[in-house]
Amino acid sequence: MLVLSVRQLTKSYRSGGEPISVLRGVDLDVSAGERVALTGESGSGKSTLLHLIAGLDASDGGDIVLDGASIGALDDAGRAAVRRERLGLVFQQFNLFGHLTAKENIAGPLRWVHGLGRFEAERRAAELLDRVGLSHRADALPRHLSGGQQQRVAIARALAPNPSVLLLDEPTSALDPELVNEVLEVIRRLAIDDGLTMIISTHQVRFADEVADRVAFLNGGVILEQGPAHEVLSSPRHPLTARFLSVMDAERSKDAVA
Repeated sequence: MLVLSVRQLTKSYRSGGEPISVLRGVDLDVSAGERVALTGESGSGKSTLLHLIAGLDASDGGDIVLDGASIGALDDAGRAAVRRERLGLVFQQFNLFGHLTAKENIAGPLRWVHGLGRFEAERRAAELLDRVGLSHRADALPRHLSGGQQQRVAIARALAPNPSVLLLDEPTSALDPELVNEVLEVIRRLAIDDGLTMIISTHQVRFADEVADRVAFLNGGVILEQGPAHEVLSSPRHPLTARFLSVMDAERSKDAVA
C-alpha cells in the first residue's frame, strides 16, 4: 500500500536576487513498511526534499500525497497539522527541551500537542526509552546526556505519536564519530523489528545497505538513480552514482586507517 507519493516536486531559493533551483521535478513513491535511503552529495536536495515532505517549507510546484490526501498545497497551518498527526521528524540537531528530563521530552509533547493524559503519556515515554536503551537515563536532563543519547531521545520522541512515516535527515551528522554507531544501531533495530516506514537522508553507505529496502541517489535536484539498496550501492548504473560511492569508499577507508 502506497503511503507517500511525491510528484514533480520543485523548489528554488533566492541568493543575491537570483533564484537557485534546489529540486527540479522529483518523483518518489514510498510503500507502507518500506525504508528508503536518500543519498548524494551535500547540496543535492536531500534535506530540502525531506523538509518539503515534513511541511517545514512550501514547494514551488508539484504535489505530495500522504495516506491518500494531497498536502502539497496546504497553507502553513495545514502543513503543521499534518506534521503533528502523521509524521515523525528526526533531524541533525537534537532540539530537546533543555529544562526537561529525557522522559519529559517525550511525554510532554504527547500531553500538550496530542492530548494524552499524564499517566498514558509517561507510560508511552517509558516504553520508548526502553526501546532506545535509555530507561536508566529517564530522569536525566539533556546537558547530562551524550550527543548519541540525546539523538536517541529525539528518535523516541518522534516515534511517540505513532507516525505514518518517520523522516530522518542525516541523523548522525552532528555526532562525534565514536557516537555514530549507537544511533545507527537504534535506527537499524527499529527498522527491522518494527517495520516502520522510513525515509532516511544519509551519507552512511554501509548503513543504507543494511537498513534500506531502496536507495535513491540525488544529484542537482533530481533523482538520477533508484532501486533495491544493495543493487544500487554495489552495482550503480549511473556514472555520477558510481563516482559518489567511490568517493565515499575512499573517505571511509581513510577514516579506518586514521
